[in-house]
Amino acid sequence: MTLTSQEPTYVIGHLNPDADAICAAIGYAEYLRVAEGVNAEALRCGTVPARVKWVLEQAGQEAPKLVTDVRTTAELISDKCTLTVSEGDTFLKVYNTMQESGEESLPVVSEDGEILGILDFTQLMQLLMPRNVTGSAGVKTVYVSPQKILESLKGRSMGAPISDREEELIMFVGASSEATTREGLLRDAKEGISKAQLVICGDRVKLQKVAVENHVRILVMTGGFDLCPDMKEQAKKNGVMIIACEYDTATTVQLIRCSKMVDTALGGEFLCVEGNEAVSDISKRLSAVKQEIFPVVKPETRELMGVFTKADLVSPPQTKIVMVDHNEYSQAVKGIEEAEVVEVIDHHRLGGNIVSRGPIRFLNEPVGSSSTLIARKFKTYDVSLSKGVALCLIAGLISDTLNLTSPTTTELDKEILSWLCVIAEIDADKFTTDLFASGSLLHMGTVDELMNTDRKEFDEGGKYISIAQVEEICLDAFDKRRVEMEQGLEDLIAKKGYDLALVAVTDITKHYSLILARGDERVIKALAFEHRSDGVIVAEGVVSRKKQIFPAVSDAVLGAGAMTLS
Repeated sequence: MTLTSQEPTYVIGHLNPDADAICAAIGYAEYLRVAEGVNAEALRCGTVPARVKWVLEQAGQEAPKLVTDVRTTAELISDKCTLTVSEGDTFLKVYNTMQESGEESLPVVSEDGEILGILDFTQLMQLLMPRNVTGSAGVKTVYVSPQKILESLKGRSMGAPISDREEELIMFVGASSEATTREGLLRDAKEGISKAQLVICGDRVKLQKVAVENHVRILVMTGGFDLCPDMKEQAKKNGVMIIACEYDTATTVQLIRCSKMVDTALGGEFLCVEGNEAVSDISKRLSAVKQEIFPVVKPETRELMGVFTKADLVSPPQTKIVMVDHNEYSQAVKGIEEAEVVEVIDHHRLGGNIVSRGPIRFLNEPVGSSSTLIARKFKTYDVSLSKGVALCLIAGLISDTLNLTSPTTTELDKEILSWLCVIAEIDADKFTTDLFASGSLLHMGTVDELMNTDRKEFDEGGKYISIAQVEEICLDAFDKRRVEMEQGLEDLIAKKGYDLALVAVTDITKHYSLILARGDERVIKALAFEHRSDGVIVAEGVVSRKKQIFPAVSDAVLGAGAMTLS
């Protein structure tokens, strides 16, 4: 899923988001809106875990929209209010549109809004004088709909009903003497071309009569002249369409030529771009293409969304992003390198490679959760905090600190939780029990959910590492799911190319974790926990990925490296 607008400042947590990542994003988006007047919106870049769904239901909050790529796309740089023309529009209408708008290229769309081609001014002019025309016959012949002629001339219809089909018609202008013109009409009648003729004349009754009697296809009367009732009836019987207009003969001829529909000028190849394609991916591809404008279409369809020019590919606007609960590009949404990171709020180690063009706000403190830091902003600056968002921040804080029992817990976490509980009008202990009972992944989750619901990636000591954590109030189903989880780790390594992948299943009531690991055996053996014969690693008193599991993995990586050197 890509962005459909760059107007808001987006607040987003890490990949495979947990409660703190989603709830902190919701909380800080509200803070920016209320305290700073910023148009801010919370997003997520992963599935909403079952427990977080429960929290959002309790809080009366919508889940943040899912986005998987924050790069600037073709849709974001396109002009969605672009002028378009229809395949059935006439030269006259399109020409007038170009003159009024100053545009020299316009997309041509069908009735369903699908792109059919791009019409530029040069192609348009070819409708008046097609290439490779030789002799007078080619100049006199027009392929046009009688209905379009009627519209272009702003005329009145009489005689036979006006057809809306395009037809090949031969123009005959009655501008010579009456005798010469009459002779020409009779000669054409003998040659059998009357039924394809479009005769243009003014108030010349005898010529009108000859035209009608010889069954010409269309008789156009200029100068605002009318036809006698008897002639009208005869025209109906003979199938002759009659159009009366106010223009003079010269103008009428030109307007008839301008009645050609633009679909006949289409046919050349043109390049479309799907709306979700990143500008960084398409810029090089389009640089050598000789095309004035590029239509942007909905993915997998031809429905036009807008257009852009090559100039729009130069320095495209960046999406403004606030990163919460992470500070590493490896844990961030795709395309973060091409976005403008304006702020970071986190409580993890500094291990990222964030680069900014200018100074940004960066808040990183050793507390139990990012939700703590965001709630403190509301409290410190006396910013109004809604009950629902307070409940979300409580969930993020309790989830990350295991209701203040994790070794990551600080005095600030305790102070902020008490303050939030007053606003949300809840009891922290009861809420904790309800939260962790709301969705047991061990009992109800798929292998994919067990592997990815709360998983983070690390680059440590030259090793590409994945650590997932599943928090439960009881591990009675662990052994039933062990083989599935081990296979899930192996699949993850095969898919992502990790050197090491772990999943820690943590009992938040008894404060210990059971860890499964696959990958570099030297690192796994170096983990300073109890190793059971079945391959399960028992980590007593270990509940924190940040302060206990990752440091142990880091030490094991360094230890394995030292063994290799020796």
